[in-house]
Amino acid sequence: MSEVSPLQKARAAYQPKLPPVLKKCGPFAKAVEGKPTQSVADQAKIKALFKDTYGLPAVEFKAGKPVPTKPINVAVILSGGQAPGGHNVISGLFDGLKALNPKNNLFGFLGGPSGLIDDEFIKLDKKIIDSYRNTGGFDMIRSGRTKLETEEQFKKVAANCKAHKISAIVIIGGDDSNTNACLLAQWMIENKTGVQVIGCPKTIDGDLKNQWIEVSFGFDTATKVYSEVIGNIMRDANSARKYWHFIKLMGRSASHIALECALQTQPNVCLISEEIAAKKTSLKEITDALTQVVVSRAENKMNFGVVLIPEGLIEFVPEMQDLISQLNDVLAKNSAGFEKQTTPDDKAAFVTKLLKKPAAKLLQSLPVFVRDQLLGDRDPHGNVQVSRIETEKLLISMVEANIKKLNAKGKKIKFSSQAHFFGYEGRCAAPSNFDADYCYSLGFTASALISAGKTGYMSSVRNISQPADKWIAGGIPLTMMMNMEHRHGKDVPVIRKALVELDGAPFKFFAKNRDKWAAGIDFTYPGPIQYFGPAEVADRVTKTLELEHK
Repeated sequence: MSEVSPLQKARAAYQPKLPPVLKKCGPFAKAVEGKPTQSVADQAKIKALFKDTYGLPAVEFKAGKPVPTKPINVAVILSGGQAPGGHNVISGLFDGLKALNPKNNLFGFLGGPSGLIDDEFIKLDKKIIDSYRNTGGFDMIRSGRTKLETEEQFKKVAANCKAHKISAIVIIGGDDSNTNACLLAQWMIENKTGVQVIGCPKTIDGDLKNQWIEVSFGFDTATKVYSEVIGNIMRDANSARKYWHFIKLMGRSASHIALECALQTQPNVCLISEEIAAKKTSLKEITDALTQVVVSRAENKMNFGVVLIPEGLIEFVPEMQDLISQLNDVLAKNSAGFEKQTTPDDKAAFVTKLLKKPAAKLLQSLPVFVRDQLLGDRDPHGNVQVSRIETEKLLISMVEANIKKLNAKGKKIKFSSQAHFFGYEGRCAAPSNFDADYCYSLGFTASALISAGKTGYMSSVRNISQPADKWIAGGIPLTMMMNMEHRHGKDVPVIRKALVELDGAPFKFFAKNRDKWAAGIDFTYPGPIQYFGPAEVADRVTKTLELEHK
């Protein structure tokens, strides 16, 4: 067994906070129902697909009295990419179930949804749970990206639940994982299995949110980790004064991470994908604007700076969005022919013939490394893996080309660059105090939803910009977040991603200050996550939450 660090020992002793109703009543809190709900879009289509779970009311937990409950067995899985705090969701769920009835059992299925299908699990006990409290990672039971969406898979899951007398499944995951949870919940009802399905909102990207899910867990910790390192780079840039650092930040579709890190660190430039899409800004216009900042700073003898770039930027640039959309459809319909091509050049030639002329011309104009990344392996949805596209290097190369042209006309602009991608560095960090508390509360709330007999619901903890003694626990129907999207060449129901709102307080604050940040050295150095100390340091929430709930 590996040696336990002093920090791990101290964190193991940390007791996460709970919303007051759960602290007082435990999982016996009463689920008070609100008004019927509807999906965010495509109401008729979503209702037709989820006849038994559509329109259910949101619930809020109020004071309740303990009642005797029969022992139950519950399954839990971690699904999708890692996010800080997953172990605390499981810890909160375990403690809540044991508070309901000490004879309740929690089974951790291994490797995500595939564990549910293949019947691979461990029985979680106090010793295991205690060794993982307040730790990062998903290594307690590991995670996986298998999709739960076919009749055959659902039958296997139901059979395994029946074999182990499991009456509820908790799926801890992001928008896609909870879409699968919604499908599974409906199937379990239609087939009269008696198995409840509860979801928990996980994703560091921050794109699983609404009025009831104010933030997905892991976002707080990950953005603090990234901001610390960005701050370190800013300090280095301000010391050496010779490099432009282009930093790509994780965030598959939304720019929440980039925006939050910008609010925490005040970079010279931060690109927001949603703004670029709204303004239909071209790749050339983006590059020209970046070049102008480089030139302006150089004229003030500042040949250095920091640029933040969201991972999914490339998909929001109009001409690139069109190219990627065409590529996704072309490769979905012609996968056999594409796979027969042996070299990158052959693959590019094969695809180019099937694209419309503007898209074909754009693909041919891109640097070879970007072209090959666009044509690389697809993600599980059949889409381009944007995390593999080195957007930061593409922008550097285009700015370099612009500077070279300017210098050829007599300018003397120095431009030396460094490229970075911060992604995996933040996914398994030890959770901040906020995420430790929030995740534990989500898990405990899931046990209360199970006790209340709910299925097809997501655990919800609200009012989280305030101290935990003002948090509100409840649950919302998964169908409430659904809409229809075009994937793999067909329309399918999915939970809609929440993008950065350009009329929201966080973006408005950023937009108000970015010109000042571009011109100077107003860098902020957040430092590492603080676990102990004054509340304003150790228990601070993200700038996003702070601005959204002022």
